Amino acid sequence: MHQLNYQHLYYFYVTATEGSIIKAAGLLHLTPQTVSEQIRTLEAYFGFDLFDRVGKRLQLNSQGQLTYKFAKSIFNMGNELLLSVKNQQQNQQQVFCVGVTDVLPKVLAFQMFQRCLSAHPNVRLVCKEGDLNSLTAELALNKVDAILSDRPLPSNSNVKAYNHLLARSGLSFFVAQNLATNFGNFPHCLDNQPFLLPGDNSAQKLSILAWFAKHKINPQIAAEFEDGALMKLFAQQGYGVFCAPTSVERDIEQQYTVSVIGRTHLLTERLYLISPERKVTNPLLLPLLLKGNET
Repeated sequence: MHQLNYQHLYYFYVTATEGSIIKAAGLLHLTPQTVSEQIRTLEAYFGFDLFDRVGKRLQLNSQGQLTYKFAKSIFNMGNELLLSVKNQQQNQQQVFCVGVTDVLPKVLAFQMFQRCLSAHPNVRLVCKEGDLNSLTAELALNKVDAILSDRPLPSNSNVKAYNHLLARSGLSFFVAQNLATNFGNFPHCLDNQPFLLPGDNSAQKLSILAWFAKHKINPQIAAEFEDGALMKLFAQQGYGVFCAPTSVERDIEQQYTVSVIGRTHLLTERLYLISPERKVTNPLLLPLLLKGNET
């Protein structure tokens, strides 16, 4: 016995399901004549008719009903096979898990992740946020592939990992747009003005305070934030001035409706990749190591 032609069987199955050769031809993007010929070829192969012609309608006969039952089972199993293969491919999708310190500007982190996803569009990205100590513990347990941080891992850390400087930027100072005209003669305009300071986990806090002292500026510290996004929301509502990397100032202005009132290169924000490798070989991390990241 020759092998069954499943294409002919499928044309029969669609026609029997739709109850009309014309409807089946529309779904199959074929002419009715082609569908009709394929069904006749299948009937010739079986040696019996599958339909009774009742006027202009097709009605399955007993042999057709039996054939339809098997065809339905066959094509349902085919759909299950495709779905199982697709799910297996998704489960085998490569996962890229990166820790991000909570004080790091999220726009900066996004720019870094965008590089990875552009180079590896099929990777599933998992971001974990926390302080450097907790993320370092996850790195030691191989729960994250690397960490993005505003500060390097201390040299006395018990975790064997390496710091890679990704970017360096000066700082820009922002205030709510409706208050921007009140600030001139930067940086002395900051004197006695409310200022939103990053928290103790930020590498910037002590540097900013030292910079104020050097310029004999005495702002009113209105609040301190470990969460940079929350700090920007307070600034947006007029609670004070904050600073962030100049490299992302345009994104911050657009996202939080704030305006830049001054910039300095004497204060810098650094972005580090902390990885378990001295020389990074993970292909998912390599796009982060591109040069030309100073602003």
